[in-house]
Amino acid sequence: MRKTILTAVTGVGLAVATVFATTTAAQGHGYTTSPTSRQQFCAQGVASDCGAIQWEPQSVEGPKGFPAAGPADGSICSGGNSRFSELDDPRGGNWPATDLNPGQSLTFSWTFTARHSTSEFEYYITRDGYDPSQPLTRANLEPAPFLTVPMNGAQPGETENHQGTVPNKSGRHVILAVWNVADTGNAFYACSDVDL
Repeated sequence: MRKTILTAVTGVGLAVATVFATTTAAQGHGYTTSPTSRQQFCAQGVASDCGAIQWEPQSVEGPKGFPAAGPADGSICSGGNSRFSELDDPRGGNWPATDLNPGQSLTFSWTFTARHSTSEFEYYITRDGYDPSQPLTRANLEPAPFLTVPMNGAQPGETENHQGTVPNKSGRHVILAVWNVADTGNAFYACSDVDL
């Protein structure tokens, strides 16, 4: 009888520890809300078959140093994190997209669940002729960000807004937002599909 009770108590303890470990690991950090990122569309239920990212849109963390380093080509939208590989699937170019006008002034926004000392935020856009039915690679992106917001080690608030101008392009594109953390070796990545 004692052995049965001890086994049951141990099992409950392991289950609680597993839930706690899973919960603390998934508390995440941040994601873009304007233009709407793939992970936000998943969290909202607008996009389906998203896997784990629908519960933790803030967790797309990967190595920093993009584009010289960082996630491998084809896994940029997931930050190189295989748990969120659904974000790298181009879905035949059919991700929900935000309608934007070339040359318009736009507020690029982030929401944070854990804030970090920040080097900068960078925003890249795909080149003319980009094929949205293929996974995102460095060769698909313009070589330099069209908007860089230096933070010099400052910590963002619960939300962060950056004013910028939408590049003069037309058609379907991806905007890649990169949040470079100052005090770790990582960055956070968010891909937003846009129609210009």
